[in-house]
Amino acid sequence: MEFSTLTTAAQQNIETAALAVGVFTNGILTPAAQAVDHASGGAVRQTLETEFRAKPNTRLVLRNLPGVNAGRIVLIGLGEQASYSARGHAAAELAFARYCVSAGLTEAVSALAAAECPASTAARRAQAAAVAAGEATYHYSLTLGKKDPDAAPRLAKLTLAVSRDQATAATAGLARGRAIANGMALTRQLGDLPANICTPTYLGEAARKLGREFRRITVEVLERQQIEALKMGSFLSVARGSYEPPVFIVLKYAPASRKPSAKRRGAPATNKAPIVLVGKGITFDAGGISLKPAAAMDEMKYDMCGAASVLGTLRAVAELELDREVIGLVPSCENLPSGRANKPGDVVTSMSGQTIEILNTDAEGRLILCDTLTYAERFKPAAVIDMATLTGACVVALGHVNSGLFSPDDALAENLLQAGRDANDPAWRLPLDGAYQERLRSNFADTANVGGRPAGAITAACFLSRFTKAYRWAHLDIAGTAWRSGGADKGATGRPVPLLVQYLADHA
Repeated sequence: MEFSTLTTAAQQNIETAALAVGVFTNGILTPAAQAVDHASGGAVRQTLETEFRAKPNTRLVLRNLPGVNAGRIVLIGLGEQASYSARGHAAAELAFARYCVSAGLTEAVSALAAAECPASTAARRAQAAAVAAGEATYHYSLTLGKKDPDAAPRLAKLTLAVSRDQATAATAGLARGRAIANGMALTRQLGDLPANICTPTYLGEAARKLGREFRRITVEVLERQQIEALKMGSFLSVARGSYEPPVFIVLKYAPASRKPSAKRRGAPATNKAPIVLVGKGITFDAGGISLKPAAAMDEMKYDMCGAASVLGTLRAVAELELDREVIGLVPSCENLPSGRANKPGDVVTSMSGQTIEILNTDAEGRLILCDTLTYAERFKPAAVIDMATLTGACVVALGHVNSGLFSPDDALAENLLQAGRDANDPAWRLPLDGAYQERLRSNFADTANVGGRPAGAITAACFLSRFTKAYRWAHLDIAGTAWRSGGADKGATGRPVPLLVQYLADHA
């Protein structure tokens, strides 16, 4: 998709199929709306007085206004001016982009980013506009037998009308937003693919394709024998239940200013330690012997959204050419019931040497992540961030708005929270107190893999923390935010790619 900026204060002269201007409740107009209102002889104010209340996420289309060159003026409701925020702006851009898609438009202009709002910048507002356009134009069709050409979005160009002093920042914001949108699209597509297509082998090939597309990314896909040589007994125990072979994917992004560390095992080639991203890659989770209920089990194809987020984030990082080394680690397998599958009460040995009593085979994500977190030590990382659709308990706690964030490191946690706020991809920090560790006690192993129903998301994070003592670490539980369930909106969301890219850009 093409993005550009247009600097003008005379919005009424812009020639476009649709021009978006923002309006607040109580008849308050943004500068762009004022310009259109003045040129049209008060048409905007008259509409506000008679039929449009300007509530958030609402819109009204005015066609062929006198004195205005745009074919349509799309009034976007911004709500109360006093409560207008960066999140409100992002929602407004999404409302406009969705209108453009529904109307079958090929190009449009938005003046929404020109309006100031608290705790935001022109660059971040432009970024939000590009991300919104990417979200609105995402279209899944890979497994449709009959493809409807009219169903595919036609919107190919979005221009932001901004002031002259905003133009440079807006252009930079659009570039970052486009990269984030492209990363989110990859993440969503991998998540939406059915599990009989998006297998661990398919994920490995998707990673290799990313390496072919971006020369700064090198990729290594380890197969079962190599994983066995690493003594990843916990990871392999989950893979035993499926005929699909497991893979362990290692992606390394090296910026142009640094030598690729892919040529060396262990520490990176420079003294600036890399940031490591770890993503859970269970391409289908039936629960193993602890079988899940049938209702909505089809959505367990989304249990690899952590892995997809790693690939999507690396794609965005490479497109932006960030000046920071980033490593992605993805353990991938299926979790199915069979005569070879883990049984409740089994004890397995992790790569770290810690033994684990498996009390619930449906708590398998932590079993593949723990070996990956141990593997991450070899890179001597500045920080390790794992993301996983890990627990239903996190959905109960936070719903579908915030991702759950856990970290013993206050500074790292705050950096991630701020990145989420800046990228409109919010997270909420949950406790990781030592008292919760007691629930993981086992009489037959060093640790149990579950701590019972109380505080399930927290005890899951506590389990992972036992394998992260060598570095700064944070865990994102994205079970409530990685996809939407049921209905017309069912599908992957692409989160937490915006949060991660923002964090990495802040530390590049």
